[in-house]
Amino acid sequence: MSSNPLSSWHTVAIDKTLKELSSNKDAGLSSQQVSERLQQYGPNELEETGGRSPWSIFIDQFTNIMLLMLMGVAIISGFLDLKSNTFPKDAIAIFAIVILNGILGYLQESKAEKALAALKNLSSPLVRVVRDGKTSEIAAKDVVPGDIMLLEAGVKIAADARLIEASNLQVRESALTGEALPVTKQAEIELAADASLGDRLNLIFQGTEVVQGRAKSIVTNTGMQTELGKIAAMIQSVETEPTPLQKRMGQLANVLVSGAMILVLIVVIGGMISFQNGNIGFDTSRFEELLKVSLSMAVAVVPEGLSAVVTVTLALGTKRMVKRNALIRKLPAVETLGSVTTICSDKTGTLTQNKMVVQRVHAGNSDVRIGGEGYAPIGIFTDRQKSTQINNLEEYPELESLLIACAVCNDAFLQHEQQEWTILGDPTEGALLSLAAKAGIYKDIQSQLLPRTAEFPFSSERKRMSVICELPGRSHNSGFPAHEGQQPNHLMLTKGSPELTLERCNWIIIGDRVQPLTQEMRDRILAENNDMASSGLRVLGFAYKLWETVPPSDSEETSEQDMIWLGLVSMLDAPRPEVREAVVKCRDAGIRVVMITGDHQLTAKAIAQDLGIASLGDRVLIGQELENLSQEELKQQVDQVSVYARVSPEHKLRIVQALQSLGKFVAMTGDGVNDAPALKQADIGIAMGITGTDVSKEASDMVLLDDNFATIVAAAEEGRVVYTNIRRFIKYILGSNIGEVLTIAAAPLMGLGGVPLTPLQILWMNLVTDGVPALALAVEPAEPNVMKRPPFSPRESIFARGMGSYMIRIGIIFAILTIAMMSWAYGYTHGATYQGDPNTWKTMVFTTLCLAQMGHAIAIRSNTQLTIELNPFTNIFVWGAVIVTTFLQLMLIYVPPLRAFFGTHYLSLFELMVCFGFSALMFIWIEMEKLFIRFYKRSR
Repeated sequence: MSSNPLSSWHTVAIDKTLKELSSNKDAGLSSQQVSERLQQYGPNELEETGGRSPWSIFIDQFTNIMLLMLMGVAIISGFLDLKSNTFPKDAIAIFAIVILNGILGYLQESKAEKALAALKNLSSPLVRVVRDGKTSEIAAKDVVPGDIMLLEAGVKIAADARLIEASNLQVRESALTGEALPVTKQAEIELAADASLGDRLNLIFQGTEVVQGRAKSIVTNTGMQTELGKIAAMIQSVETEPTPLQKRMGQLANVLVSGAMILVLIVVIGGMISFQNGNIGFDTSRFEELLKVSLSMAVAVVPEGLSAVVTVTLALGTKRMVKRNALIRKLPAVETLGSVTTICSDKTGTLTQNKMVVQRVHAGNSDVRIGGEGYAPIGIFTDRQKSTQINNLEEYPELESLLIACAVCNDAFLQHEQQEWTILGDPTEGALLSLAAKAGIYKDIQSQLLPRTAEFPFSSERKRMSVICELPGRSHNSGFPAHEGQQPNHLMLTKGSPELTLERCNWIIIGDRVQPLTQEMRDRILAENNDMASSGLRVLGFAYKLWETVPPSDSEETSEQDMIWLGLVSMLDAPRPEVREAVVKCRDAGIRVVMITGDHQLTAKAIAQDLGIASLGDRVLIGQELENLSQEELKQQVDQVSVYARVSPEHKLRIVQALQSLGKFVAMTGDGVNDAPALKQADIGIAMGITGTDVSKEASDMVLLDDNFATIVAAAEEGRVVYTNIRRFIKYILGSNIGEVLTIAAAPLMGLGGVPLTPLQILWMNLVTDGVPALALAVEPAEPNVMKRPPFSPRESIFARGMGSYMIRIGIIFAILTIAMMSWAYGYTHGATYQGDPNTWKTMVFTTLCLAQMGHAIAIRSNTQLTIELNPFTNIFVWGAVIVTTFLQLMLIYVPPLRAFFGTHYLSLFELMVCFGFSALMFIWIEMEKLFIRFYKRSR
């Protein structure tokens, strides 16, 4: 036996496979062989690499540069308070904020990925194998390469294996390959080395399910060597990148802390410089006072409430998205959606309904288009030649005969449950039942009229199935005309491959008569079949034959001869009707849609063209071609290809990586196990909520609750709104912070004596008077053109598009107004006639800064419209936040316990009105800016 299992078992003959794996197809492995191989290959389980522990995630939260600076401030502040025998309330408050921010960050990051656990659930708990010549059931983890594994309908396959024998075996592989239909497997064939995963008909794979039939197979790969194991390895190898918002917040933190440290150095060094007798020296006696000023500046520069406001904003966005059927699993994904430039979408169940729907029928001289959606038996029949609706089937007798055959030559069942039509059985047969029911022809009724007495089941060699039914008496009014003079008692209905069924027909039904099938007719039927197939349609051919007696049970080869041709039925996993509009919206929003599927290229191309994803003549890149491309070659082509077919999980991952290497911001949608690595690699992984596997959901950032591609567009719109609002309240908060820092820095330079704001008061401003209105700004409604413009670059700076200059400009205006008021208030409270506390000027500075923020919050709702032009009811929360925050600020001044705790002073009505007057100038300034910008644009 080879030291390592091969990866190309589909190219190896059965005898050679048995020899290579040192196994016997009848006796299986011996107990000694099993023991040796368990030791060599290990258990048949998926291995999990170690991740970060919850404790390390929590500790990592406190490596944030802003929190580190705050902790340093708290330690120094606490030391100074204890030195002066003062209760260290500032230090306690700062540490409380630090811990709160750490907990918020931990809660966001500690949701451990469960994709591997979901993969493990795909394994079968018990497996039937042959060992030592006996059949037994063993645990799936004990399966080893070389085991002879027995399969039957309903079994979940426990390991990758090469088929030895197969009888009518169909396997559902949609979770692994993306193929919509069950795959008919064949044991005897040998395939080319470059056959894609979906085309390896002689192999079966772990995690897939047997739909029908029986088989004997030899296990070729177990554990991490299986196709499922390779996916698990890919999932674990994908490194999670920070989202654009996380990168921007990191950039913001670096700028703020760097700026704060520079200001601290300027204030401390500048404040200690003294000029005496023409000499420059340092006055160290002011060091402690300047240190207190520096601490206040450091607290002022850090927007302590920003993290909480961002988290709440993302949570509100998540809540709105749930109402639009998009469930966000990771909070930062809300904002990230607004940056998406490319959506890579799986076809089956995402762009399509994952339901086979008959599109066209060709019977006799009739060519009919079929309307309707899903399995619901509702749809209009249209004569394509006459472009008229068919209301009376009696005018189309050959069509009626074909529809009866669709209902009777069928093993599926059409069901109506909970207001939804579903099928029990093969999706193809379900589509045929729905087709017949649209014309009022139902299987249960027809089965009573034409009771089945025998059948020739489908086989992969014949590619046909036939049923023999008893005719209702000798009137022959069953819709299947007989040859002249024939008096049959039984009817054989056959469906299968159009070419193979047609070659066994010598007759054709035209109208209500049987006619000889000429070569011209055959050519026309084959041309029609090719036309349907080239459009990506799955085509079936139907025929019938009348018998006086039931043919022998093993006579299918001789019985299925000299048949009467009924017609062609073509079907498609139809596109979701709302997807076309969603694709158009994506195009308007500058978002490119790419289809990536494991399905056949003709089907993929037809769907893509129908939905507007691809144009006529566009290239379709298939998995075999992609396999031969290097990553650099793929990178050169990926921007021109919109449809990928017959791809494997590795291909999907490579496509996403190639797009990302070109600077694209990629969202990947999918529902199968095969999508999980690409979902995790993508900037936004989007899983299907209804048809999606647990694996795809756990690897995703977002789940579509309705499996509706159009929901992605709604989610992208919400993402853009969230990002706009985040930028809005960051401008709001940091404009104020810059004003606070400059005001604090100015006080010692002006020689006013003392710090105008304590760290506790600054925390109050940053958390309450900044935070509450910022939360209200987070629910500002969308701008009218939000989905009529390209996405903003996910790599743009947080200060891009004028935001940095706005914050600096507004911060300077804040500072100028407050410093002017501070200068006046200091002189006023230190005047000879003033009767109050001389430190009242500090409370006036504190109050002015807080009240000025209220005017700022009202004015910043729009960058262009004046406040008077805005409908106040579009965001009543802003007005509510302004009123509540103003009231809370006044409580700090006029409620004695709060006044004592926050170190404020009582203000007279005159002093309060001065604060209101200076703070109102902030609102007036911003409104004047809007008028200036409007006038400037008009004058150009």
